[in-house]
Amino acid sequence: MFAIVTPDTIHLHPGTVIRLPGSWQDYQALNEQLGDRSSPRIKYRDGEILLIAPLPEHGRKVSIIADVVKVLLDHLGREYEAFTPITMELPQKSGIEPDYCFYIENWEAIAGKDRINWGVDPSPDLVVEIDITSYTNVNDYLPYRVPEVWLFRKNQLVIYRLQGDVYTVETSSRYFPNINVSEVVTESLKIAYERNTSAAIRELRRKLASEN
Repeated sequence: MFAIVTPDTIHLHPGTVIRLPGSWQDYQALNEQLGDRSSPRIKYRDGEILLIAPLPEHGRKVSIIADVVKVLLDHLGREYEAFTPITMELPQKSGIEPDYCFYIENWEAIAGKDRINWGVDPSPDLVVEIDITSYTNVNDYLPYRVPEVWLFRKNQLVIYRLQGDVYTVETSSRYFPNINVSEVVTESLKIAYERNTSAAIRELRRKLASEN
């Protein structure tokens, strides 16, 4: 079956990525047409609209990695807010839907809010992205100045940290400086796929507790 994108119908098979030339107004119209649907995902950058239908493994991996982040934050006693799905927009400039995002240092600024005013309210402190279909570009988060982006690609976690006006690859997370998060994520995913997600999270909690 073919992908269908018309003014009345949007249908993409899992794993499909469609790039369309389009304006900010075109992006808004497609966003309104999609409504609250979780798929396809939509992105706007530089006069281009991307429609992405994630594969099933996409959702599973992002859920596991987000659970890992929550366990690590709880272990450190950090307060946070977490969101998925969420649409980040800067009118006429950018529209993007991160897989998962966390407010850690700025959680108080958005606690209890139903809507976030991008450009006024702070951006997430940490964004998690799963790249299965090779459409993710860490520079999409530059306009929002997200301090840290985790990109899971080709079964490897890459940590990008904002340094001035560029993202640089780092070996550690600013939020978990004494934890090898790449190793933790890899091990948790391994256990989740060999057994299940609950087993992976229980094992991570057990390991963290034993190190105290």
